[in-house]
Amino acid sequence: MKNLTRRSFIGVGASAAMAAALVGCSSGGSSSAASSASASASSEAASSASASASAAASGSALRFVTGGETGTYYALGTIMAQNANAKAGLDVTAVSSGGSQSNVLELEDGTAQLGFCQSDVEAYAYDGTNLFEGMPVEVFSTVANLYEEQVQIVTCDESIKSVADLKGKNVSIGAAGSGVYFNAIDVLGAYGITEADINPTYQSFGDSADALKDGKIDAAFIVAGAPTTAITDLSTTKQAYLVEIDAEHAADLIKQSPYYNEATIKAGTYTGIDSDVSTLSVGAVVIAADTCSEDDIYAFTASIFDNLDELKTSNAKFEEFDVKKAASITAVPYHPGAAKYFAEQGITVATK
Repeated sequence: MKNLTRRSFIGVGASAAMAAALVGCSSGGSSSAASSASASASSEAASSASASASAAASGSALRFVTGGETGTYYALGTIMAQNANAKAGLDVTAVSSGGSQSNVLELEDGTAQLGFCQSDVEAYAYDGTNLFEGMPVEVFSTVANLYEEQVQIVTCDESIKSVADLKGKNVSIGAAGSGVYFNAIDVLGAYGITEADINPTYQSFGDSADALKDGKIDAAFIVAGAPTTAITDLSTTKQAYLVEIDAEHAADLIKQSPYYNEATIKAGTYTGIDSDVSTLSVGAVVIAADTCSEDDIYAFTASIFDNLDELKTSNAKFEEFDVKKAASITAVPYHPGAAKYFAEQGITVATK
């Protein structure tokens, strides 16, 4: 079978991801009242509620695969699921997962309908390159590009000043099935370091932070929106440092792989890190299975961007969400439901 061959090739199984998955959300509260008490506003609100209910009824429950429980994907995904259920009458359940690569495979297998994915991994999957070499996955579409995920190289060893210093060290380069592994290989490669030049371990964000606390590893790659829970927790118990990716190596890597962007992690993002740190970033994207109905994905997209002011009070990461940015992906076409929402905002995106 195609899927079995793909999983054997990539080394990731949907069943393993599902076994690790935990339900991450509960039903949210009722939607807010219309700002006007007029009869026309009430009628409009009632019509909107009816449309949301109709959208939810048109499709099945939506399983939303996110990432590890100490990562930004999981934190935001649970909030987004609760919000969609409360504001759009949908039935979305956010669960933890193995990350970008396994999320794509779950959508392909039909075990999930929504997922977070790094913008680079999304392109790899759709084009059948790198992590998906020769085995493209074309059964999903883009919903929205949400924020930038910084490549964060964290250590508790003050002597590690540069990526070049990682040679010969014990380094966590990401969990199996995540996009972090490929980012780590890219960054190390820019400095002339191969996987054979380090002592690699393959761990989740939380496990990497624990291993750093216990002195079992020297450094870890974590690709997620800063601040990231795993690093925040680590920096409250030990002095943590972020390893900079200098401008020359960053520029070389961007030239080779244009899905990377220059990024800066601001001073004070983590306890004890008092100066800006230069690094790279990729986009954090929500993708949807093509089998999802237009109504459901339209309602899900609207539930995010029509309620940003409220969402910003639940997590500061929502401050980075922007409709124009959301519609900026060009590597993978958009789902018709998302395209419909963006068209209402005056933005045209490509669909299949």
